[in-house]
Amino acid sequence: MKKRIPSETKNVILTGVGGQGNVMASRVLAGMLVDAGYIVTIGETFGMSQRGGSVMSHLRISPELVRSPQIPRGGADVIIALEPLEALRVLTVYGNPHVHVLANSRPVYPIGVITGELSYPSDEAITAAFDRLSAASWMIDATSAGLQLGNPVLSN
Repeated sequence: MKKRIPSETKNVILTGVGGQGNVMASRVLAGMLVDAGYIVTIGETFGMSQRGGSVMSHLRISPELVRSPQIPRGGADVIIALEPLEALRVLTVYGNPHVHVLANSRPVYPIGVITGELSYPSDEAITAAFDRLSAASWMIDATSAGLQLGNPVLSN
């Protein structure tokens, strides 16, 4: 079967919080794409280099080498999130009317929420924002699926 390489760069952002396996997931996804014949450029940003801080991987999939690994603001084609609020945060910066969002529905509560200083939005509020800000979105309980397979890391 002939491989279909995109004629233009496709921009995928994989996001989550430190400790979820975001960097490993981005490496696995990039490896699969390279094995399929794509050229993949990866750029990563770490909001806080500790468990619980924001982590974001930019994957630029292209028929030729892309000079910058960073996806421009408003330039995502797909956002894959290991945590729902991180999906929303990234969507507000990198989203556009054509972006597609796939998010794990299981939250990782920030310390401010745990201590009661902050509130965490409801699933309904997050889903409504996804619907308003994207072309299509899906929330799945990937964590439970990973647990059923024997390891929550498999949710990635």
